[in-house]
Amino acid sequence: MIPVCEPLFDGNEKKYVQDCLDTNWVSSLGQYITRFEEEFSHYCGVTHGVACANGTVALHLSLVALGIGPGDEVIIPDFTLIVSANVVILAGAKPVLVDVDPKTWCIDAAKIKEKITPRTKAIMVVHMYGHPCDMAAISTIARQHNLYVVEDCAQAHGAEVNGQKVGSWGDVGCFSFYGNKILTTGEGGMVVCRKAALADRLRLLRNQGFEEPRFVHRVMGYNYRLTNIQAAIGLAQTEKVCEKVARKRDIAAAYAKLLDGQSSITLPSEATWAKNVYWMYGILIEDGFGRSRDDVMKELRTHGVETRQFFYPMHRQPAYQGADARFPDTSGEFVISDRLASRGLYLPSGLGLTSVQIEYVVEKLLQCRK
Repeated sequence: MIPVCEPLFDGNEKKYVQDCLDTNWVSSLGQYITRFEEEFSHYCGVTHGVACANGTVALHLSLVALGIGPGDEVIIPDFTLIVSANVVILAGAKPVLVDVDPKTWCIDAAKIKEKITPRTKAIMVVHMYGHPCDMAAISTIARQHNLYVVEDCAQAHGAEVNGQKVGSWGDVGCFSFYGNKILTTGEGGMVVCRKAALADRLRLLRNQGFEEPRFVHRVMGYNYRLTNIQAAIGLAQTEKVCEKVARKRDIAAAYAKLLDGQSSITLPSEATWAKNVYWMYGILIEDGFGRSRDDVMKELRTHGVETRQFFYPMHRQPAYQGADARFPDTSGEFVISDRLASRGLYLPSGLGLTSVQIEYVVEKLLQCRK
């Protein structure tokens, strides 16, 4: 089986983890946490990094640190992982859904303004499958309406808008280091930001609200810490981030070359202002292909090719169909989101993928055509 994605550990991971074990610094304190935060935030072009347990808590931590809560609304894309809506609800606010752009598959900046109300407090963008959102346009909208911008960069380490890396455009940038991400710590996350006061607030909330005197708590915090062992792996991964991003783009270029001109298959795009890092190489199986997306996935699996279907839209999630005031309004039409969800799949995209494997995947894909 050619997996859809798997991690690649080809640097100092073992060396740094062994150092943690040898020195007994294995929990949530240690030099690797600080070094990882500094190196990764520097790579993103911002001043501060706050490592945490995973990408989900990075988002929740950010919303709480920004003061977003009950009575507030947060605009999110309809086409995203359910985490986006869940963390808004967890913070006590209400998600407001916006359809996505048909080319970038990211939140459609042109449709954001119509969803802004007096309760809107923030825009949460998701850089989808490695392609960044139109941050120049979104940042302008946010300034005009005095809104926070929360960047979900879980799928887009190293992506750029007009030469500026994602994570550095918003008030906060939130990253995941799950096992299938471009950089991985197994589980892990980080919030990056420019303001020292906000970083201090994030660290306070991350660590149960501990401050002096130690067991007197002025705020309700969380145990959202990352371990030194995970940070050691993260530092080693960050040391090779430029190579990893370049490899993702090479894989995408190889797929694009082999699939160029194939009818009824829509390939991922790259806007003129964007650097797409192609976290996953996603394609759309169109009607003329002769077989449904699901049939193609089943057929590829019989040939040892693992794939994944695209995310399921928020407006169709069964979990949000109840009459709960916290849930997003799912009554609107989200044409692009529905189209992507029904036609999209991503092909094997792991960093260790070989050119022979890519050619095999494409060969078997095209054999599925009727």
